Amino acid sequence: MNTILQQIALIERIDRLIRMKATGSPKQLSQKLSISKTKLYRVLNTMKELQAPLIYDTTIQSFVYEEPVDFSFGFYGEHDKLMYAG
Repeated sequence: MNTILQQIALIERIDRLIRMKATGSPKQLSQKLSISKTKLYRVLNTMKELQAPLIYDTTIQSFVYEEPVDFSFGFYGEHDKLMYAG
């Protein structure tokens, strides 16, 4: 898998854990993902550059979104748009 797709897959995994409020501390999250804390912070900064309203909530020990957001990556046809529209 190429580097861009690996990065997207990593962001998708982090996004799922954030939505479940199950990231744990940065150290725990980097261990869950089998990456260094440095790489974790690079990915989190990329997410913020993509407008993710990301913060760390010390009370629940998890990264969370400050407001509801969606993340999706890919190409979608008209049929897909109708399915996602609800």
